[in-house]
Amino acid sequence: MRALSVLFVLAAAPAAAQYACSEDRVSVVGEFGRVNFEVEVADDAEERAQGLMFVEEMPTLDGMLFVYDRPQRTAFWMRNTLIPLDMIFAGADGTIRRIHANAVPMDETSIPGGDDIQFVLEINGGLAARLGIAEGDALQHPAIGDGAALPCD
Repeated sequence: MRALSVLFVLAAAPAAAQYACSEDRVSVVGEFGRVNFEVEVADDAEERAQGLMFVEEMPTLDGMLFVYDRPQRTAFWMRNTLIPLDMIFAGADGTIRRIHANAVPMDETSIPGGDDIQFVLEINGGLAARLGIAEGDALQHPAIGDGAALPCD
């Protein structure tokens, strides 16, 4: 619970006090404010295939950012994934198009992200709703290049 209290303080802090863009951090910005996640980046086929498989626990504000070379149709599953996850699917400009909440550990049912998805942020299950993250919010990360809804400085 303390981590969420700290989170809301960060979300309410002035923009100048926010973290600068970096490879190991994704910011999500929306009507709720701003939240920063420490992430591992999966930007090649092998890393994307491994994802968060076999991870037994993940700190509250950690996650994984999947980066594709171009927008495409995406689908995920939870094979060998031991913790529930929220999957946040975003287009080429980083705008969130779909959120799949609380993906069930070990479930092999396909979870479609939609067409024209280039980025997927996986965070702890249920956290997107608790924070107020919604479709239309935006991701900020250096991998989201030209035309980003929230460009890096």
